[in-house]
Amino acid sequence: MSKSLQAIRGMNDILPEQTPLWRYFEGTVARLLDNYGYKQIRMPIVEFTELFKRSIGEVTDIVEKEMYTFEDRNGDSLTLRPEGTAACVRAVLEHGITGGGQVQKLWYIGPMFRHERPQKGRYRQFHQIGLEVFNLDGPDIDAELIIMTWRLWGELGIRDAVKLELNSLGTSESRGHYREALVEYLSAHHDKLDEDSQRRLKTNPLRVLDTKNADTQAVLVDAPKMADYLDDESRAHFEGLKARLDAVGIPYVLNPKLVRGLDYYSKTVFEWVTDKLGAQGTVCAGGRYDGLVEQMGGKPTAGVGFAMGIERLVLMLETLEQIPEEISRQVDVYLCAFGEEAELAGLALAERVRDQLPNLRLQVNAGAGSFKSQFKKADKSGALYALILGDDEMAQQVVGFKPLRGQGEQQSIAWDALAAHLATCVVQG
Repeated sequence: MSKSLQAIRGMNDILPEQTPLWRYFEGTVARLLDNYGYKQIRMPIVEFTELFKRSIGEVTDIVEKEMYTFEDRNGDSLTLRPEGTAACVRAVLEHGITGGGQVQKLWYIGPMFRHERPQKGRYRQFHQIGLEVFNLDGPDIDAELIIMTWRLWGELGIRDAVKLELNSLGTSESRGHYREALVEYLSAHHDKLDEDSQRRLKTNPLRVLDTKNADTQAVLVDAPKMADYLDDESRAHFEGLKARLDAVGIPYVLNPKLVRGLDYYSKTVFEWVTDKLGAQGTVCAGGRYDGLVEQMGGKPTAGVGFAMGIERLVLMLETLEQIPEEISRQVDVYLCAFGEEAELAGLALAERVRDQLPNLRLQVNAGAGSFKSQFKKADKSGALYALILGDDEMAQQVVGFKPLRGQGEQQSIAWDALAAHLATCVVQG
């Protein structure tokens, strides 16, 4: 027997009963970003592999272990994008939209790909919403990104379940001095480090700071702190950011071990974390990357951004039961018609109602069926009301109106009064 076809491990289908919550989340974010003046950009999901090696860093876990890389028919090495910032920078450079100091406030949405060990809230194909801002170098735009996310958490009803962690990585020069001091300290305690941290000590020593190994964390207690190596510019920038967050009233925790997993970050880095999702605690993270555009061949350009994981945030909404009642109902009104003449009249009536109430979710029965079977489908649809068209209704040019979810008797409504009646009842219902 041939093996049944199924999805690749870690790449999941999002089924019809799940998509309403996804659409609600995505729509909430999109409206918020529109209100703050951000514009959407859409990039390909496949890029030349060199893009990610140059931007993320060849000795990061993403490039070394996690990328989906393959050779196409032309012999080019291509990679499914593991994150969005590099692709966005490539796009703005290619099309010249940040030249001459033009400020760009951009956002994108879509799938990313990393060959990680799948677990709850963490998949090999996962979805992100990301923001990137170019040519603004002050702490005010860093603060705006964080303030927007704080407002989003409030709109979603999850503000009490997340915590903001902040750090500053300084400039590449100050970070270089800190790296030297950290390597010197860790080398003196080499035998106490876990195997992965020993490897990172030679390739990417700052990543040792976010190890989950308890023994290595104990060694880090007395390690040098990045704050002691910050240059004056970075220190002033960080103080400016904190002052703005204080002014708005956004609580935060300083985390000197917060370094993020990508090489391109400088100055501000931040994460929104939660304890509601087990080990996968980060739901949104980002920071400043002022040297990345130049590193990728452009002119020196300030940049800052973040990305949020849609799977994890949707899971949070489910876990905290913050799902609006209206999105669990996909149909407001279900029209049942009995007989060919009634079916034809029902189609025409439904379209007239849709013209007058474009936001009404009206489903017309398809596949005919008995009175009992159509009402069973109406009830299963989750509709608040059923509309009934049979011989008697056709003769009187009325439609039967029957509540399905609450009290109330069936009544007859004239065709030309139906839209007005539905507007009142659905809003009240």
